Amino acid sequence: MDGATEDVLDVVGPRLRALRRERGITLAALAAATGISESTLSRLEGGRRRATLELLLPLARTYDVPLDDLVGAPRTGDPRIHLKPIRRFGMVFVPLSRRPGGTQAFKMIIPARPEPLEPDPQTHEGSEWLYVLNGRLRLVVGERDLVLPPGEAAEFTTSLPHWLGGADGGAVELLVLFDPQGVRAHVRRGA
Repeated sequence: MDGATEDVLDVVGPRLRALRRERGITLAALAAATGISESTLSRLEGGRRRATLELLLPLARTYDVPLDDLVGAPRTGDPRIHLKPIRRFGMVFVPLSRRPGGTQAFKMIIPARPEPLEPDPQTHEGSEWLYVLNGRLRLVVGERDLVLPPGEAAEFTTSLPHWLGGADGGAVELLVLFDPQGVRAHVRRGA
């Protein structure tokens, strides 16, 4: 096996562990979904077992990601990024970053509604930074209820109850950086 192949295989385990943690899946749940034993999954994630096609295919199916993403295969040919929108909570999230774990970047689209929704604040681990591209965003964080027009940004810990929606029923587009580990994004002025 050549050095480049060894390098690719060496990062598969940590990539799989980061993806599982990012998705909030336990080893037991992943074992049940894939039919791969917990001990094999643990050894694979820890680098004590080499990735094989027989192990990676059920993992790619369960995570709903291309096999290339699991192994970090270099892209060949066409340099364009083919983004696949994710629809959740009545919103559209377009992933702008491809690495599992760590800070993730998304374009978020909140569709127009005849009547603005009532806030339903939620909490989870991590931190979030957002920048409004179009529309007027209503952002509720803790006791604060803010309206952000295009060009404004906000940063908050997601352990505080928070909610995002259209301020006036119109569509809103924003860029979001989310870090599940709680590492915050920093913006420097005048840099």
